[in-house]
Amino acid sequence: MKLHIVPAKQGLIWVQQGIRTFWRQPLAFTGLFFLFMAWVSVLSMIPVIGAAVALLVLPAATLGLMVATEQAASGKFPMPTVLMIAFRAGQQRLKAMLTLGLLYAGSFLAVMLVSALVDGGGFAKVYLANAPITPEVVNASDFQMAMWLATVLYIPLSMMFWHAPALVHWHGIPPVKSMFFSAVACWRNLGAFAVYLLAWVGVFVVGATVILTISSALGGNDLTGAVLMPGALLMAAMFFTSVYFSVKDCFDLPSPGSETQA
Repeated sequence: MKLHIVPAKQGLIWVQQGIRTFWRQPLAFTGLFFLFMAWVSVLSMIPVIGAAVALLVLPAATLGLMVATEQAASGKFPMPTVLMIAFRAGQQRLKAMLTLGLLYAGSFLAVMLVSALVDGGGFAKVYLANAPITPEVVNASDFQMAMWLATVLYIPLSMMFWHAPALVHWHGIPPVKSMFFSAVACWRNLGAFAVYLLAWVGVFVVGATVILTISSALGGNDLTGAVLMPGALLMAAMFFTSVYFSVKDCFDLPSPGSETQA
């Protein structure tokens, strides 16, 4: 395993590769992403521990989307079972992935706990427990402070877990080491990831603007509400498709078609 340092412009290429690969198999990726969302949503409904369980399986589910992208890039049609790839990769890989999930869940809940010190848990309840969102809640200064604090704290957390599922699955790196290598890879390629995120912000803004303009012209507010959410989910699916390419360019991964590496 070798870390590659890529130029900043590579971030834009990752976005292009993700969008292009998505449109190779749009039905497959749309179905996989909705299944991914449904999986996480159903788990989060479990009383008391639902949010923690959903966070625990998130690295494994994200890996499933990476493997689906790898398959589509090699000309294959990714099947729904690909989301379960982490649970079919052998006992050692499964244990490591579940450990990684526990670390992610614990870290994320710690971020929410810190934010709760600012607003008494209002933001955490909205994010984790689907508490009602009202204008009064959103406009409250404490809620906004907690939201921005959680966002800032989540940046290093996302850096640690960005590459980690792939490193555990394809290279057999222990969970804690995979988190360290992931953070180093993000930091060493900070320019590329900055361009990557800014490009995706642009895609979402342009996409939302186009959807709002067309739907408003054709059907007013009713059509806008009906189209905007599916459109946002579609762009989110493209974003997750692009994640594989950011990992692939930072670390050596097996050639397309080989799902695991001993």
